[in-house]
Amino acid sequence: MKNGFVFLPAFFAAQAELIYSTNVIFVFFSFCLASSSIYVFNDILDVESDRIHPSKKQRPLASGFYSMKFAWFLFSGLALLFLLSLLIISNAGIYILMYFVLNIIYSLGLKNIAILDVASISLGFVLRVLAGGFSVGVYVSHWMIIMVFLLTISIAFAKRRDDLVIDIAKSQLRKSLSGYNISFLDIATTVSMTITLVAYILYSVSGEVIQRIGSDKLYVSSFFVFIGIMRYLQIMIIDRKSGSPIEVLWKDRFLQIVVILWVLVISLIIYG
Repeated sequence: MKNGFVFLPAFFAAQAELIYSTNVIFVFFSFCLASSSIYVFNDILDVESDRIHPSKKQRPLASGFYSMKFAWFLFSGLALLFLLSLLIISNAGIYILMYFVLNIIYSLGLKNIAILDVASISLGFVLRVLAGGFSVGVYVSHWMIIMVFLLTISIAFAKRRDDLVIDIAKSQLRKSLSGYNISFLDIATTVSMTITLVAYILYSVSGEVIQRIGSDKLYVSSFFVFIGIMRYLQIMIIDRKSGSPIEVLWKDRFLQIVVILWVLVISLIIYG
């Protein structure tokens, strides 16, 4: 789902037919290989801390389902396949390689530095968008870069808050948690999501955007963005279940309906 960000530039450029382009599909699968290898590598490094985590202890490596030897073999195989995939991808491969290197550095130590940890995660999504746009020759505007970065860093802050709530015993499941507290993360998430909403509204009424899509009604979709942000904050602060953004989206019916309505409205405005 995260690697699906590579399809956003084509969709928002009113060129949805490019989503089925061989180039962007190759980029998508290359990102899947890169991110999968990184997940294995990160689990290898975090195996000890994962074993004392209430949910991560169920991961295949932390639970002992797979051996460390197998994990290294799996990481090496996926990383090799990823590098080979770059041979059949155009110049967009440079963004995927940057993503891979960034996440290796993240796993080795950047994840232990507060603020830089969430910024690294957000940059990974920006690189996905840039690679997706470059692969099909679609210009990625500053609006998309700003909104993708702000939205994903907001969700990353929310995830850190969930980690902090779990870490009641101060066992420091994440070293970067020493640079956070609940109050700071509440403010950081709220500020980031507020700026995301403002950026989206400015994007929707921008003259260049109106000219490109041929409609001045895009601002209507900001209603669903606002409701979606409020719901996510509710899940984070009241329900305290913001640990896995994908799981939140997968299970929360309210958020699913808002996202579906947003997509329908956006599609109608851009393509209808």
